[in-house]
Amino acid sequence: MKHEASSTYDVPPRDWVRILARYRDPSTLRSWCELVITLGPFIGLGALALWLVPTLPVVSLLLSVLNAGFLLRMFIIQHDCGHGSFFASRRLNDWVGRVFGIFTLTPYDVWRRTHAIHHSHSGDLDRRGIGDVLTLTTEEYAARRPLERLMYRTYRHPLVMFGLGPGYLFMLQNRLPLGLMGQGRRYWISAMATNLAIALIVAAVIATTGLAGLLLVVLPTTLVAASIGVWLFYVQHQFEDTHWNHTPDWQLHEAALHGSSHYDLPPVLRWFSGNIGIHHVHHLYSRIPFYRLPDVLRDHPILAEHCRMTLRQSLSCAHLDLWDHKRRRLVSFATARANAA
Repeated sequence: MKHEASSTYDVPPRDWVRILARYRDPSTLRSWCELVITLGPFIGLGALALWLVPTLPVVSLLLSVLNAGFLLRMFIIQHDCGHGSFFASRRLNDWVGRVFGIFTLTPYDVWRRTHAIHHSHSGDLDRRGIGDVLTLTTEEYAARRPLERLMYRTYRHPLVMFGLGPGYLFMLQNRLPLGLMGQGRRYWISAMATNLAIALIVAAVIATTGLAGLLLVVLPTTLVAASIGVWLFYVQHQFEDTHWNHTPDWQLHEAALHGSSHYDLPPVLRWFSGNIGIHHVHHLYSRIPFYRLPDVLRDHPILAEHCRMTLRQSLSCAHLDLWDHKRRRLVSFATARANAA
């Protein structure tokens, strides 16, 4: 991964906000086109998969897995709506986000608040716990009791993090406004209204196709999209030379630029993931619509190389587990043990 520290430090992180401001305005026509070419295929493939369940269940399953890509893209649109960047209208952003939140199993108002907390405190060691991947420092891990260490190792294991975890997160955890349960009825209304809408859709699928439609279409689409989404979120911040600091030394724009990766994916994957891999730019200026992020890299090649990570390079991130504050890098359990010895 290339950090390009000397080049990017020529422009102070805070100054990038002023430079990137000209990319923030969404195009109404482009936004509607992106919505249609995402939602249309999702509904079409889903309907076709359900129709084929009785006669061609294997084909139905394959279509469902393919449809996970469009569900992932719907989440990216919901994500932009939460930042107020997809449409110029705040109300339109919110209602599109709420409707898409039914399909992504994510209560929009709850997620928007927790995600805002993530953006406000990303990379701050003293403000972890909401909207992020739980990460302990080497010192914190060493101070844990054996059972607590085992629980953390289990949580960070790739089979749990990217296998079991996404299903739990989207199907169970998102059913309650965790982290915001005492902060007003708005978040309860968001969660319960989303739950009710999901229940009605599930009931309609079962009434139409039986349990086979749920097992061969709804669940595969959801689980595959959830696993890919969690992986993307993980590698956007969990890479070896990421950036963490305690509150006195933490600075928002510095953490955004140096603590978020540029996940340089192949074009097809970049399209389905809505350019979310250009994450350092997104954290520097979250009001930029996802379809304008490539324009930023085209006009500012320095940012294109900063914290760049390829698909192949990203695979090693799955084994990084602890933040070594002395060495300023994320390390594996084995490396932390060797360093301690």
